[in-house]
Amino acid sequence: MSAQTKTNAPKPQVDTASGGDDRKGARRGAIFIGAVLVVYVVYLFVSGQASQFMEAMANIQVPWLVAACFFMFLYLVFGILAYAIAVWLDPDSPVGVRDLISVEASGIFFGNLTPMMVGSTPAQIYRLTKAGQNVGEAGATQFTRFIVYQFGLVAWGAILLAARLGFFTGLYGNMVLLCALSFGGHVCILIGIFAIALCPRGVTRVAHWLISVLARLGVSEDKVENWREFVDEEIYSFSQKFKHSAGHFSSMALTVVITMLQLLFFYMVPYFLLFAFGHGDASDFVTVIAAAAFVQLLSSAVPLPGGTGGAEGGFALFMGHMFGSAATAAFLVWRLVTFIAPTIIAAPLLGLKSARHASIHARWDRFIGRLGLGGKRKEPEVSELDRAVAEFNRAQRAGSRVSRTSGGISVSPHSLPRKDRDQDASGEK
Repeated sequence: MSAQTKTNAPKPQVDTASGGDDRKGARRGAIFIGAVLVVYVVYLFVSGQASQFMEAMANIQVPWLVAACFFMFLYLVFGILAYAIAVWLDPDSPVGVRDLISVEASGIFFGNLTPMMVGSTPAQIYRLTKAGQNVGEAGATQFTRFIVYQFGLVAWGAILLAARLGFFTGLYGNMVLLCALSFGGHVCILIGIFAIALCPRGVTRVAHWLISVLARLGVSEDKVENWREFVDEEIYSFSQKFKHSAGHFSSMALTVVITMLQLLFFYMVPYFLLFAFGHGDASDFVTVIAAAAFVQLLSSAVPLPGGTGGAEGGFALFMGHMFGSAATAAFLVWRLVTFIAPTIIAAPLLGLKSARHASIHARWDRFIGRLGLGGKRKEPEVSELDRAVAEFNRAQRAGSRVSRTSGGISVSPHSLPRKDRDQDASGEK
C-alpha cells in the first residue's frame, strides 16, 4: 500500500478522538462509582445495618455464590459468541478471537462507567477499527449486534411483563409503570435503528440537511465537507453490512438465540443469590427473573454511570422482599458480581490483539475439517449483495473511495482530487 493511500485511509483521527473521549468519560464514571461505594459503606453504619450485613455475609452459602458467578461468566462468553458469528459471516474479516474478547471487554468497561452505557458502542466500534475493520464495517458489526441485543431486551421484557406484571402491580401499584415506560423506550430505540438500517437514503438526506443547517450556522467548510463524505460512505456501508448479515437468516437466528440465552444468564444471577442467602425457592424462578429484568429496565433509564439510583431503587422495590433482612448484603453482592467485578476484570483485557494468522471463518473451516465433518462441501452460492459487500469492504480496507451509483457499487482511488470525486458522484446526487 502506498504512503499516499495510507495517508488518505478512512478517518483514523475520528477513531482516536472517540477513544480519548471514552477514556475521559470512563475516568469520571470510575470516580463517581467509587464515591457511591463509599456512600454505601457509610450508610450501612449510619443506618445501623452493619451488623445485619456482617451476619448475612458470614452465613452465605459459597456453592450458590459460585453458581451465580459462573452464570455471569456465561453471560460474558455468550456476548463474545454473538460477535463471533457476525465476524464469521465475512471470510476475509481481520478480526480474531482475542480481538473479540477485547471488543466485549471494551463494551463492559466503558459502558458500565458512562451514563446509560453511552460509551459502550463507540468504544467497541473503535476497538473493531483497531482490529482492522474500516469505520463503516465496524459500525455495521457493532450496530447489528446492538440491534439483536435490543431485540433480546424487548423480547424478554414483553414475555416477563406479560407473565408477572399483574403480580408486581398488586404489590407496588403504579410504580411498576416505570418499567413499562422504560420498555417502551427500548422499543422506540429498536424501531429507530431498523429505520436507519433499512432506509439509508432517507437517513442520508436527513443527515445532509442537518449538516447544511450547521454550515449556515458558521461551521467551517472543511468540517462540513468531511461530515458529508463520512455520511455518504459510512451510512451506506452500515446498511449494506446489516442487510448482508440479515440475509444469512440461520446465522442471524442463532445470534438471537445466543443473545436471549445471554440475557437469561444475567437475569438468573439473583436467583442463585437467593439460595446463597438462604431465601431460595425453586418455584419462584419466573418471578425472580422477571424482577431482575424489571431492575435492568429501570437502571437503563437512569442517566448516571452504572444506572446508579435505578439499580438500588429497582433492587429494593422488586427484590427486597425476597431477601428479607439480607437485602442490603444481597444487593452489594449482586452489584459486585454483575457490575463491579466485570468492570475490573475487563480493564486488563482492553488491549488484547489477535495474531491475525487466519480469519475466524478459516479457523472454523479447519476445525470442522479436522473433525472429519466437512466432507466435500459444495461452495455456497454467493448473491449479488454478498459480492457487493465483499467488494465494498475490501476497497475500504485498501483505503479506496467507494460510492453508490445507479448500477451498484463503484470503486475509485481515494487519492483522486476532491473535484473529480465530487463530479463522479454527482450522478447519484
